[in-house]
Amino acid sequence: MRLEAITWERLTETIADRVTALVAEDGSPWLRIGIDGAPAAQGGDFAGRVAEALLLRGRRPLVVGTGGFLRPASLRYEFGRDDPDAYYSGWFDTGALWREVFGPLEAGGTGWVLPDLWDPGTDRATRSPRVELPRGGVLLLHGPFLLGHWFPFDLTVHLGLSRAALRRRTQEDERWTLPAFQRYEEEVSPEESADVVVRADDPRHPAWGGMD
Repeated sequence: MRLEAITWERLTETIADRVTALVAEDGSPWLRIGIDGAPAAQGGDFAGRVAEALLLRGRRPLVVGTGGFLRPASLRYEFGRDDPDAYYSGWFDTGALWREVFGPLEAGGTGWVLPDLWDPGTDRATRSPRVELPRGGVLLLHGPFLLGHWFPFDLTVHLGLSRAALRRRTQEDERWTLPAFQRYEEEVSPEESADVVVRADDPRHPAWGGMD
């Protein structure tokens, strides 16, 4: 894929413009945007930028991170605290995401979304109240391994890192997760699956593959 240099500001504006022009294929009055990438790619920061841009365009955003939908520690650490295969396929509660986030935003849904479910610090339910996303609102879900689950995204953005950049930008005590991202590349091919691909090796100077 040929990549071209772009600024975060221009990328944000371009994505926000694209989202504003989108119509959900399933007839839902809400849009669901996925921002996929390893924690080192800082997808939450980018989701926040896009959310601000959407507000300026009169669209109500809701930013949700998959880090709030982890499974309990007893399940995450069943095979140890540093098992990359468990991290890849067993840490994130995809069933809860379907039920509590995507379900309410289906055509005919209520629009009341649970913003998080589990606090990994206390290893207890967060008990957060549901948040109403008004009709015309936009869900911005960010986190790793978002592609390949058939989540009903209307647009997906993959924030990719080369292997060297991923290792460099991942904290040393979290580098045991690196094989999980290699497995994700091999099994899901996010750079081929995503609608928009951004290479964020240098956090100051991203590059992207454009958008149809």
